[in-house]
Amino acid sequence: MTARADNWLPLSSGERAVAIEVLVHGPLSRTELARRLDLSAGSLTRLTKPLIESGLLVEVPEAGVSAEARQGRPSQPLDVVAESRAFIGFKITGDMVYGVVTTLRSEIVARHDRPLTTQEPAEVADLLGEMTAELTRDHPGIAGVGIGVGGLVRDRSVVAESPFLGWRDVGLAELVAERTGLPVVVENDLASLVEAETWFGAGRGLDRFVVLTIGAGLGYGLVLGGRRVPCAEEDRGFGRHWILRPDGPLTPDGQRGSAVSLLTIPSIRYQIRAATGRDHTYEEILALAAEGEPMSARVVDEAACALGTLVAQISNFVMPQKILLAGEGVGLMDVAGERVRETIRANRHPLAAPVALETKVSDFHDWARGAAVLAIQVLVLGLAQA
Repeated sequence: MTARADNWLPLSSGERAVAIEVLVHGPLSRTELARRLDLSAGSLTRLTKPLIESGLLVEVPEAGVSAEARQGRPSQPLDVVAESRAFIGFKITGDMVYGVVTTLRSEIVARHDRPLTTQEPAEVADLLGEMTAELTRDHPGIAGVGIGVGGLVRDRSVVAESPFLGWRDVGLAELVAERTGLPVVVENDLASLVEAETWFGAGRGLDRFVVLTIGAGLGYGLVLGGRRVPCAEEDRGFGRHWILRPDGPLTPDGQRGSAVSLLTIPSIRYQIRAATGRDHTYEEILALAAEGEPMSARVVDEAACALGTLVAQISNFVMPQKILLAGEGVGLMDVAGERVRETIRANRHPLAAPVALETKVSDFHDWARGAAVLAIQVLVLGLAQA
């Protein structure tokens, strides 16, 4: 089992709500904090006093206000000391482990990657233990470890199924905790990314938010009421059965004309290879399409139409305030972004509100950062871990 989490206990529910609001949205004035939490000035003073005395919250200078102007203004904004604790996040792929160290606000302060030469669970745990020891030497005071894995994760500790690693029912959190002595939490990597964007990224402060990732596969994460909606299908084939064009391409992964067949990097490369006999990287295909090479241009245009259709359908049903398009495949937007936007408009009601679409090219360190946010949540929420 893991070591006991170094968390923010004991805090009352009110104190915890104040601390989390400042962590995610701070620095905040007391007036703004009271408004956000619907608290009276007296109640806020009662809740913040022990947090300040313990050093959890600190008063900081008001941005843009000189020292002279602050005289007679005792109510300074409240903030957390982001560097007070550090967290490790790991993203495991089939052949690499990507590691990061973050602050309490999930800013990446260090990166450390190692090749994965075996997929034997105990040896993977050994590698994670070694990487943790190396990172801890330069960043003492690590408060927890988060691990993101492609596949189905149960109870934030057991990898129930991971096709990429060939794992079933692997108690990864316990294995790594035994080697590190730290609290360890494991989650599906897409869920980790969604949590990070909800707390500290594009979805911060939004009630309805969607993350759509394009890369080796497709990923979909939904946030309602400011909370991620857990889904048993996470990273287990999203888009393989979402038919966007019944007469579309048939590829080894995904049904004919499905979102996977039209949009994922392996499928796009497969289509070009099947048509031309030549193997190109995804970046080469995008470049050729931009230059007007006919086959690449056709495949990229079909992918852009598929993406626009998918975004429009998600918007029609979920009505999100924002959709974040992330992953290593979003370079599609650089080449065919206007085609995507045209297709979105064509598949939406003329009076529908425009879709707020944000793009973010994500590398595996972003996914590792998402895993570190899981460890942050264990600390501040007191969530269960192995």
